[in-house]
Amino acid sequence: MRPNMLFLMTDQHRVDTLGAYGNPHVRTPHLDRLAAEGTRFDSFYTPTAICTPARASLLTGAAPFRHKLLANYERNVGYLEDLADDQFTFAGQLGAEGYRLGLMGKWHGGVRRTAADYGFEGPDLAGWHNPVDHPDYLAYLEEHGLPPYRISDPVRGTTPNGSPGNLLAARLHQPVEATFEHYLATRTIEMMRRWAREGVGGAAAGPGAADGAGTHAGTRAEEAEEAEEGEDRPFFLATHFFGPHLPYILPDAYYDMYDPALVELPASVSETFAAKPPVQSNYSKLWAFDTMPLEESRKLIAVYWGYVTLIDQQIGRILDAMRELGLEEHTAVFFTADHGEFTGAHRLHDKGPAMYEDIYRIPGLLKVPGAPRGQVRDEFVSLTDCAATILDLAGSDTKPALDSRSLLPLAAGERPAWEEHHLAEFHGHHFPYPQRMLRTRRYKLVVNPESRNELYDLRTDPDELHNRYDHPELRDVRAELTRKLYDLLRERGDNFFHWMTPMYDVETDYDTTLSAFESEPAAAPAREPAAREHS
Repeated sequence: MRPNMLFLMTDQHRVDTLGAYGNPHVRTPHLDRLAAEGTRFDSFYTPTAICTPARASLLTGAAPFRHKLLANYERNVGYLEDLADDQFTFAGQLGAEGYRLGLMGKWHGGVRRTAADYGFEGPDLAGWHNPVDHPDYLAYLEEHGLPPYRISDPVRGTTPNGSPGNLLAARLHQPVEATFEHYLATRTIEMMRRWAREGVGGAAAGPGAADGAGTHAGTRAEEAEEAEEGEDRPFFLATHFFGPHLPYILPDAYYDMYDPALVELPASVSETFAAKPPVQSNYSKLWAFDTMPLEESRKLIAVYWGYVTLIDQQIGRILDAMRELGLEEHTAVFFTADHGEFTGAHRLHDKGPAMYEDIYRIPGLLKVPGAPRGQVRDEFVSLTDCAATILDLAGSDTKPALDSRSLLPLAAGERPAWEEHHLAEFHGHHFPYPQRMLRTRRYKLVVNPESRNELYDLRTDPDELHNRYDHPELRDVRAELTRKLYDLLRERGDNFFHWMTPMYDVETDYDTTLSAFESEPAAAPAREPAAREHS
């Protein structure tokens, strides 16, 4: 039978804050247990390090350039603010095939259409950070006799014009039960229990439920008949936490949970921005890193760790409820994030036009019923791949998720052929800023059309401090990566390749001017279709 799916997601979450990924200090027992019971992906990346485009790629299985939702609406500079009406989504397909859909938490997927428009049950919690004025949250506080939201001791730097910088952290004067994170977990558990009472999710509990799932284990089209009213059917339930995205607003117990003396500042706090695109030093000034002492940076990282532990505890509550309801053996569980966070790396906070590992590499855990336990996989995989994986688990057609590939063969312990690279893109935040990135095992190439390109040797420079794009000893590497990136973009239909054609040393077989002005009349018909094909 088709499995249920529980999709747990955080926002702006560094991979190195989890015990399962090697952090010796941060307590994340529930996520560590999930890693031990399933598969941990060590080379899991976001397609773009910004919330709305990344989440749209998760929903659609399409790269940002293809789904065209390229910026967060709060800082939008003229891009689309909603997916096209005919855009494929895994939610639409699962809903049509009998899955009950729920989403509790952050949506951030557009302004005109909410999660409910894609078939998800749950309150509309709009925005980029905890909406503490939302009626359902206020009702939750009243239901449980909990005090209202109140903060003090804000932490901020000073921006170049002398004004206060963005809020980075503050103390929350509420008990843990009143935090927005506890509220989201409680509402998730309530939805799961309500569905269990209604018979939702029980359909996956029949014989063979723990023998594997998805089309990878054999097609289940015959099992995907439309569910009739009242009939048991599987569910897809997502909990999207708004944290540990800054500002880190926590009760004292979590704000002070970790001693700043435990914090080892990232080596990249010594960033000089020499030979780097100037936009990076501009962003450093925006986030006011240099206006705060390093001791405060240590404290901010310690508070961020506390935020991670708070969320881990809420995830533990959700997983415990799933087990208590008898759903564990027939529910696949995902955990990931939309992108990472700088927390002072490269003298930056938040995210932005800098394609460093701090914000592009993310955690990725997947537990599939019947699959091997305790696996660690190093293939380059992506948040975008979750769409095909979800469809595969449901026995659905994965082909409409155009840029997505199912992770079920990896979770099953197989060794399929896999690409040895990750391709990422960025389109701007605060202002348009197009970038493309090719990450291989050893190297990273970043193309910045308006500025310096970047090339990093991650074996000798894991902190990405030294841009070696112009170094003669890496000329051949640069040429190889440039050609590879060019071919991948052109193959995808990402028109960014047009910029690369005349600017870099790449051979091409089409009219780069996209015209026939200099052609003989007889030659024009033969060349023009090729230009149209790739325009």
